[in-house]
Formats: sequence, C-alpha cells, structure tokens
Amino acid sequence: MANRYSNIKVLFSPQGPYYKTTLYPEVPLSESDIYVITDEGDRYDLLADQYYGDSTLWWIISISNLSLPQNSLYPPIGSQIRIPLDYVGIVQSFNQLNRF
Repeated sequence: MANRYSNIKVLFSPQGPYYKTTLYPEVPLSESDIYVITDEGDRYDLLADQYYGDSTLWWIISISNLSLPQNSLYPPIGSQIRIPLDYVGIVQSFNQLNRF
C-alpha cells in the first residue's frame, strides 16, 4: 500500500514545505466489524498487519476508536477496540477527501 501522505498536497512557506492538513473519513459501524480486547504487546500497526496484511493501515483502527487515546500506537490493555474490515473503502474515502 502506498504512503498515506502520497496524495496530500505539499504547501510552501518561508520556513519550508509542509503538508496540507490531512482529513480522515468517519468510519461507520458495520456488521462485519471485529471487536477484540487488547492484551499486553498489542499495537495498532501489528493489529493492522494481522487483519489487513498491511501495518501502514494502523490509522484506520485508531480513527475507528476515537474514545481511546490517539497519542500512541499502543491501545490501553484490556480495552475493547473495533477493527473495521472494509479497509479498502476507508482508504478510498481517505484518498477522496485528500485529493488535490
């Protein structure tokens, strides 16, 4: 899978180049969603690799669980997290929101 920033517009300022604000799609609930209870050693990137076959899609699991802290790759141990299985549709929505 390509870098999620590959479609994000690069802007320029006197301080140098920077990325346009990245927009993330809302991830609606689905009957196909999987719910897991996190254990020691779980990380969003490892879960993405396990369920999607691509660790770079960790952000999908993270944005699907906005009630959890968003400042770490490690979800809190013992938390129930939702893993949406329609990651292809979510990536398409992400790319549509961020095309320039």
